[in-house]
Amino acid sequence: MPKRARSRTLDQKGLLDGKLAVVTGAGSGIGAAVAQRMASMGATVVLCGRRREAIEHTASSMAKGIYRIMPCDVREVQSVATLAQQVEQNFGRIDILVNNAGVRGPSGPLHEVTPQDWDAVFATNLRGAYLCIRSFVPLMVRCGGGHIINISSLAGKNPLPNGAAYAASKWALNGLSYSVAEELRAHNIRVSVICPGSVNTAFSPHAGQDHSRMLQPDDVAHAVEMLVTQSPQSFVSEILVRPTQKP
Repeated sequence: MPKRARSRTLDQKGLLDGKLAVVTGAGSGIGAAVAQRMASMGATVVLCGRRREAIEHTASSMAKGIYRIMPCDVREVQSVATLAQQVEQNFGRIDILVNNAGVRGPSGPLHEVTPQDWDAVFATNLRGAYLCIRSFVPLMVRCGGGHIINISSLAGKNPLPNGAAYAASKWALNGLSYSVAEELRAHNIRVSVICPGSVNTAFSPHAGQDHSRMLQPDDVAHAVEMLVTQSPQSFVSEILVRPTQKP
């Protein structure tokens, strides 16, 4: 009888030993799953989020790994700059930056969306990624390379009626990712974007959907794992993740 194959998580254990990963939006959902996966692979993980209690909850559920809690509001220049300073002072390096923090924004026709709601969506989904890249890239360059992974959405590839502000922010995030990837390749920094469909988290609306058929946060964490374990000569710039069956 053939031997049972070991799980991928076990196979990957220790592959990120000595690496430092920063994960934004780590208080729940995709961010929490990514943080847990990076820690299980041996990385030291900095858990970031606006609400300390949320990232503390993620930390309490982490069965293994080394982590540090650092609250940060990615919408604010000084908050992100302070985070980057703390990371450099405490660890002296960054190897992986996962820009996951995001908001869904209002649901309804675009002409009913207020300018304040529009700005709030872009402040987190696009400006937040920009501020983190701006603050962490200099350290990553000094460290000789690394990975930047932006968590986008299939809404950034397809029309999303009654969600135009969200879709526009994700289309913009994709464009930012492709452009920055070309800027940073010479520095051995790989910039990738992951575009999942609807994921079973509190973030996404699921009315009438079969949750068991939806993507799960661990599915996105698995895609992050694949990106950060690429061989040095390869570069996967984009991953689209869909459920096997429609919910």
